[in-house]
Amino acid sequence: MSNTSAQIQEALQTFLAEDEKFTAGNKSAGTRARKALMDLKKLADARRKEIQAEKNAG
Repeated sequence: MSNTSAQIQEALQTFLAEDEKFTAGNKSAGTRARKALMDLKKLADARRKEIQAEKNAG
């Protein structure tokens, strides 16, 4: 598993934890959940580029 994939899994776990807190009524957890989603987006874009580069190389 690539380093980026591991980071995606970590960011997803962070999002799920914060989303659960937000759903339970913790408003500040919503900000942290949104940040985790933005991190996921950036990591997903990075992984897409890695996959494309590997595909094109071989």
